[in-house]
Amino acid sequence: MTGSRHPKGARRHARWMRRRPLRTRLTLAAAAAVAAVAVGLCAGSFVVIRHQLLHQLDLHLTQSARLATQQFGHEPSGVVQDQCRYLAAPACAQLVPARAAADPSKPYLLPVTATTREVAAGDHGPYYSDLRLSGHRARMLTAPLDDGRALQVAVRADTVDRGVRQAAVLLAGMGAVGVLLAGALGAWVSRTGLAPVGRLTATAERIASTRDARHRIELPPERTGQDDEITRLAASFNTMLDELEKSVGAQRRLVADASHELRTPLTALRTNAELLTRSSRLTDAQRERAAGALGRQLREVTHLVNDLVELARNEEPDPLIEDVRLADIAEHTVEAARGHWPDTPLTLSVDPEARTATVPGVPARLARLMSSLLDNAAKFGPPGRPVEVTLTAGPADLELTVRDHGPGIAEQDLPYVFDRFYRARSARALPGSGLGLAMARQIARAHRAELVAESAEGGGAQFRLTIPRAS
Repeated sequence: MTGSRHPKGARRHARWMRRRPLRTRLTLAAAAAVAAVAVGLCAGSFVVIRHQLLHQLDLHLTQSARLATQQFGHEPSGVVQDQCRYLAAPACAQLVPARAAADPSKPYLLPVTATTREVAAGDHGPYYSDLRLSGHRARMLTAPLDDGRALQVAVRADTVDRGVRQAAVLLAGMGAVGVLLAGALGAWVSRTGLAPVGRLTATAERIASTRDARHRIELPPERTGQDDEITRLAASFNTMLDELEKSVGAQRRLVADASHELRTPLTALRTNAELLTRSSRLTDAQRERAAGALGRQLREVTHLVNDLVELARNEEPDPLIEDVRLADIAEHTVEAARGHWPDTPLTLSVDPEARTATVPGVPARLARLMSSLLDNAAKFGPPGRPVEVTLTAGPADLELTVRDHGPGIAEQDLPYVFDRFYRARSARALPGSGLGLAMARQIARAHRAELVAESAEGGGAQFRLTIPRAS
């Protein structure tokens, strides 16, 4: 029954500890550790002090036995110090012969045993023993003499006992103080050590309650490369908050920009729809123009919504990734673009090594990326001027370039060409939503590729896609 209770008690204790706050558990753990060390040191000190006091008593007995041998070695057997009946002398000594028949008439004050006779006969070595004499605890040494007798010397040990008790009381007090200090130290350690965690928790709770990701955890003013784990955790949490704030800001900008972009076509749709509801008042030509405008605007809104859905997607799931021949996708995309832009010649040049090289990716997404680049180049290139597509192979990657012969990209527009809904001043009159290049860059990043825009030599714009090859 006893063995079955201990696991239950241990489980209850573990559940009780898990219910306590982390600061309480850390305080108890630190206090228990320091208290165990303090109690262990006090216990060890007590053992050492007691051993040293007894050792000193034994040394005193040995010295007394040496003096008694010199002083009483030629005395007859029996008690050689009568006053030792009350242990008033520094040491009480008596001589014991090996044979009981040679004992004196007076009784011995110190106990004589068979072992004492063996020591006197030389059959046993000297030894120490404890006894009570005249109501006092005493320590006795029995040692052999050269004349076949044994010398017994006893001294009072109550002074040693008193010293041991005093040491025990003193060390017990020190242990109690150590336990109290351990509790205070454990509370200080938990409060100091968990202060950054408390600030982190308070910041997280404040963000959860206010939904404001601008809050940050205060870090030390002078940070070194050897920050502790809590500081690194706080710094990582601040970095996560930075990314969260950027993500929330990007979502808000996307919603605001999408609302702004959708407002104009939706207004036009509503206007044309209202016109068609009064079709009886319109001529056939007006009715056809309104229906055509309504169809074009529906296509623009549909295209815009599809682009927004594509931008809202972060990354392709891993199961969709496969080894793709980029040359095949480039040929298919260029051929489809020729049907969309019949007035723009599209040329494709593929390096022989790049024709068989593969890259890890999603074919549909890579085709959408190339289609966005080709549509952008064909839209800005003048009619009749070619759009040149080149695919070359490097040692570790493939490089796809799309170059047009249009007006190019102004220096002030280069940093913003991949931003959502950004349209240069010269392109605001052209159709489009300003999402194609943003979507192309997002697809490139999802494939760990680099997409850059630059001005081409001799005029025009050039987009360069560098994508790592499959290992």
